[in-house]
Amino acid sequence: MNIANHVERIAKSAPGRVAITFEGRHISYGALDLCAGALAAELRARGVGRGDRVALYLPNIPAFMLTYLAGQKVGAIVVSINSMFKAEEVKYIVNDSGAKLMFTTAELLPNVPRGECPSLTTIVNCEGAAAHVIPLGELLAAGKTPFKTENMAPGDPAALLYSSGTTGFPKGVTLTHNNIITNTRAGVNCSHHSASDKLAIFLPLFHVFAQNYIMNAGFVAGATLVLFRRFVPDVVLDEIERQRVTMFFGVPTIYIALLGANVPKEKLASIRYYFSAAATMPQEISRRWTEIYGPAVHEGYGLTECSPCAAYNHVSKHKFGSVGTAIEDFEVKIFDEADRELPRGQWGEIVMRGPGVMKEYWGKPAETAQALRNGWLHSGDIGSMDEEGYVFIVDRVKDMINVSGFKVWPAEVENYLYQIPQIKEVAAVGLPDPLKGESVCAAVVLKEGMQLTPEYVIDWCKEKLAAYKTPARVDIVKELPKSATGKILKRMLRQQ
Repeated sequence: MNIANHVERIAKSAPGRVAITFEGRHISYGALDLCAGALAAELRARGVGRGDRVALYLPNIPAFMLTYLAGQKVGAIVVSINSMFKAEEVKYIVNDSGAKLMFTTAELLPNVPRGECPSLTTIVNCEGAAAHVIPLGELLAAGKTPFKTENMAPGDPAALLYSSGTTGFPKGVTLTHNNIITNTRAGVNCSHHSASDKLAIFLPLFHVFAQNYIMNAGFVAGATLVLFRRFVPDVVLDEIERQRVTMFFGVPTIYIALLGANVPKEKLASIRYYFSAAATMPQEISRRWTEIYGPAVHEGYGLTECSPCAAYNHVSKHKFGSVGTAIEDFEVKIFDEADRELPRGQWGEIVMRGPGVMKEYWGKPAETAQALRNGWLHSGDIGSMDEEGYVFIVDRVKDMINVSGFKVWPAEVENYLYQIPQIKEVAAVGLPDPLKGESVCAAVVLKEGMQLTPEYVIDWCKEKLAAYKTPARVDIVKELPKSATGKILKRMLRQQ
């Protein structure tokens, strides 16, 4: 068993079929597998093998897919790093995972604090010109093919995807080969990816949804992946029309933006299937989209911790406002605070179990036990279930901020803000944003006699944090609202 087998299979049966299109280039399945094998051979020659961590700090470029497959072929654990992360964030993930090799680009290289990452012995540059690192082309030229892909056990770790948690520090979600293979196959069965499909990928590949539900599922089906660096509406829409793309995967803010721009129907005439993920799609937006553009916008539900899909709003019976019913081989239930199942229609915590549920949080046994207690993955999300088993999200994790589908945990932002010497207390909350859904806002109490401007705090954060985590607004306040026990009341803070 190996995730890379699905590309190998298509490379043997249809080597000339286009696997990836990107900025005018077309890469066949045969060429993709051949290059991945050559790279895997050179990785092995350099001492990278089973269980070693290989970091991908890359934007949406074909090298992401190539290096991902090569890492899987040698049996390494691929570590995805958000390409928007800055040096402090990159350092944390490299050191936590113990990555020994990193693939990155010349543009991102300044954010890699190599001297502060003792495990990191090799850096490979995949795009642009950079000194003192190895060019990807050099490894490809040196590698010898054919390469025999490692046969992995179902429970062997395949990928580490970092997900922030309530402690404010990211946790490495450990997904096995079986987790990813079973979940991507289920995704193909839900969304009916096929070899004749062309899938638009503008969502970030470092995120579990694009990585598994689009990229890996697309490869399982033998489809063509139409890759974009990011979502630039005019560029994406023109290419969709030109390439006759058939499957569109977005987040609610993208659908909202396209509706607001009154995109002509003919731009999307080739699309047979729409999917929205990462945040709950407003029912009114979903209805308007279907009225104008035809096919319903399908939704699912899951977490990085379940590879990611656990529920799907079915093609056969779509319900507006629901994230659907449990996918094949998964169970989804609603529990109360004592982990007892609640009757249909009552609110409680959404829990799930199935073959896609993670192996563990990397190096964090206590957090793993808490998340997987009694054999169920506890989401922390609040929802209800109707009599037909359709799940409806009632509320998100209490304090989590959802910025354009990216999870921002207030504690992580607060941990960085506390590094500013003038700050005594700080609380980060999410406030409504018409485009992003929510934006990060911080209320700051200064130490006595200290002075600080909101602009300084925002600029300081821009140097330390990814753009979506950086507060859009900072208020300097005299005190924070608290309960009798001293707990900061974020609900009251949001109201203020």
